[in-house]
Amino acid sequence: MPDLTTDELSRYARHLAIPEFGIEGQRKLRAARVLCIGAGGLGSPISMYLAAAGVGGLGLVDPDMVEITNLQRQILFGQKDLGRRKLEAARDRLADINPHVDIQIHPELFTAVNAMKIAADYDVIIDGTDNFPTRYLSNDVAVWLRKPNVYGSILRFDGQVGVFAPHLGAPCYRCMCPQPPPPGMVPSCAEGGVLGVLPGLIGTLQALEAIKLITGIGQPLLGRLLHVDTLSMRFRTLTLRRDPACPVCGDHPTITEPIDYQGFCGIPSAVPAVPSMTVHELHQLRENGDNHFLLDVREPHEQSISRIDGAVLIPLGELGTRVAELPRDKRILVHCKSGGRSARAVSLLREQGFDNVWNISGGIIAWAREIDPTMAEY
Repeated sequence: MPDLTTDELSRYARHLAIPEFGIEGQRKLRAARVLCIGAGGLGSPISMYLAAAGVGGLGLVDPDMVEITNLQRQILFGQKDLGRRKLEAARDRLADINPHVDIQIHPELFTAVNAMKIAADYDVIIDGTDNFPTRYLSNDVAVWLRKPNVYGSILRFDGQVGVFAPHLGAPCYRCMCPQPPPPGMVPSCAEGGVLGVLPGLIGTLQALEAIKLITGIGQPLLGRLLHVDTLSMRFRTLTLRRDPACPVCGDHPTITEPIDYQGFCGIPSAVPAVPSMTVHELHQLRENGDNHFLLDVREPHEQSISRIDGAVLIPLGELGTRVAELPRDKRILVHCKSGGRSARAVSLLREQGFDNVWNISGGIIAWAREIDPTMAEY
């Protein structure tokens, strides 16, 4: 391991003063390479604290652009970054925090096609994602490459942190969650919301676990899951056990290479092919006084943020039991946030015998951006 420069000795002086950490711990950090999948709510504190701590190499994977809805919790970014690629903005911010860190950006989706190649060059993988397909993918890749996977998840007021590493005697994510929940059962942060400070807490804990793994200090959360309830401020630690029948890390693995993770999680590879119209076409119908029924299949808290006048709210999860509330003598136009849930609603209604039903492509987000710019986005 290379010696620290004079500037680094000064920069990390508070680390060097810790007897259990010292110069050897700092040199281990300097030699380590960490991959953070996601540069959002969790990825922000993860990357910022690891950069500040002096990790030698830091890789970031994220294809997204900075949007205003990110700024409530994604502290890597500021107002000036709106519209920029997240990773370009992140690289600038992290270089300002610590110019000694080698920042490698991967502005793309982490997929079954590229995951092994991206992760191969790193020592620790940190899961800062918010969807189940990528969680299973990052877990499997970490198992196959024999690298620890530092897991974190957040929703509303609750969070979880754990370290999955079968090669170190701990279980993997599949041992804890052999099967993903049914699609739509667990809302995303976009649908269910998240308290802005929660990812700061969970992401910082993930960064801490990575530092412990790299330096060998303390007791990482191997075989343990930390659950945080911020409303009651309770921290609970659950013991996890390796499953000998696990298809990835078990005694006789059956999954030895990347699979169709979208399909495994029950997510269709494409939005169902249903009759659709654009928000401009909807706007024209409304301007012309067309006699239609506008159905909103979002959740009540979403409608409280923004709504299209005249839309009737029936959440997608309730639609199957409330079809009697819908007219059969009018054209039914269905919208949600961005078009996915409404497409499923249209499919459901067509199965129920509704012929004149249409999906609004792009949902209320497209309406806000293209028709009514005064409407709040979320």
